[in-house]
Amino acid sequence: MTTEGDLQLPDGRTLHYYDTRTDPAQFPVLWHHGSPNIGSPPEPLFGAAEATGLQWISYDRPGYGGSSPDPDRTVASAAADVAALADALGIGRLTMLGDSGGGPHALACAALIPDRVVAAVSVSAPAPFDAEGLDWFDGWTPGIAAENRAAAAGRAELEAHWAEADPEGMDAFFTADDIAALDGRWSWVAHVAGEAMEQGGDGYAEDTLAAVRPWGFAPADIRVPVLLLHGDADQMVPPAHGTWLAAQCGAPLRLIAGAGHITVLDSAPAALEWLGDQVARAATT
Repeated sequence: MTTEGDLQLPDGRTLHYYDTRTDPAQFPVLWHHGSPNIGSPPEPLFGAAEATGLQWISYDRPGYGGSSPDPDRTVASAAADVAALADALGIGRLTMLGDSGGGPHALACAALIPDRVVAAVSVSAPAPFDAEGLDWFDGWTPGIAAENRAAAAGRAELEAHWAEADPEGMDAFFTADDIAALDGRWSWVAHVAGEAMEQGGDGYAEDTLAAVRPWGFAPADIRVPVLLLHGDADQMVPPAHGTWLAAQCGAPLRLIAGAGHITVLDSAPAALEWLGDQVARAATT
């Protein structure tokens, strides 16, 4: 069962959240959703989390679902929103799992509120736009590269691009196995993405713009345990981004052979086990 609620933040914004916790003995894992998605926690991973002693909380990032827009937000802005949510729910410490566009936001929390974050997992995340030593555009599809170049020029340019560009087909950025998974075991992803886009483009625009702004923290400054997952067949976010992030964080990278942007989530249960191990270790120190 998932409880939903609205948190009023000090700046007047509303943050819409989700809470699956039924047992206070189970440790919270906060889901940072992809782009574009709403923040509903990942139903296909409920059983795996519970088996590891974890229960999900999550929220709609600004502009998505029931959360107010925050047009000038950065990736770092997530840390203050998560801290406020944890305070409101009476949570002292928690873990993070961020997928795709949510991955950088999970890393932001690991970097900026390390007193709250025991450990974080980032899945299929893009690197910062200003990543030193990384050819940031290498490996993107032409359509996604053009979208990001437009975003780098500002919101007006991004919206003009969206109005004029012909969208790429799904097979441009998803593997055949990804598409089959979206029709089957990961149909939940298609559902939450559809809900996000039905309400309009504010959240997706804010995510896209935040991704090409300075993040507001350096991945190299993260001092809590981090695990990176990336599919080596990912056509949505180039695997080189995961390699760069792992090197900067000094963190292990599980580069999943044959996995695309969606099928890499089949490895999430093992990542949840890793989070559970980090919680157990933290409890003994």
